[in-house]
Amino acid sequence: MSRKTPLALALNDASRSSRPTPITAFRLARRWWLDGKRLNLSALAEELEIGRATLMRWVGNKELLLGEILWSLYKDVFDEARARADANPSLQGVDYLAAIYHDVNTEVMGAEPLHQFLRQDPQFALRVLTSNVSGLQRRLIDTWSALLQEQARAGRIDPQLDTDSLAFFLVRIGEGAIYSDIICGREPGLDQATTAFRLLLSSPDTTGR
Repeated sequence: MSRKTPLALALNDASRSSRPTPITAFRLARRWWLDGKRLNLSALAEELEIGRATLMRWVGNKELLLGEILWSLYKDVFDEARARADANPSLQGVDYLAAIYHDVNTEVMGAEPLHQFLRQDPQFALRVLTSNVSGLQRRLIDTWSALLQEQARAGRIDPQLDTDSLAFFLVRIGEGAIYSDIICGREPGLDQATTAFRLLLSSPDTTGR
């Protein structure tokens, strides 16, 4: 019986690792989206050399796959904005949160792949971006709710609503600012959104913190 050499084992592992996986599908779909290519599950399955049923089992559906792509990109933007705010010791409380909020919204509004996605099919794109069909909005709300809770526990803000409700309104305000040209034909207004953000977080005893 022949003994497998280290080379043979390595080649066998490489062969196995070259097989498509759910992560492979996600990475390819994300690259397509960033390149402005329409996300078609049949075409994606064909390129991966798997059946469409297998791909559907992996990703759920097109909306959920897009939700994962968009969330991965938003999370990077959010983490970078928070790191910049953390590096500025002069930012505290509402100022700290507003800096993160404005930076995130600015990055999102300037993202060309997002504009391309919205141009291709505005109604579908808005449904993915601003409803629960993709799971994206829930993640955005949870992320902001966690940050608000953290700041409230530290005594840096005194929210007048529960953090989940407050996060919902803050996310909605951001969506209204970023997508206002598509939703109602209005010029996007990030400065106004940040002002509304500050007003929601302010209260008689916390204004100016």
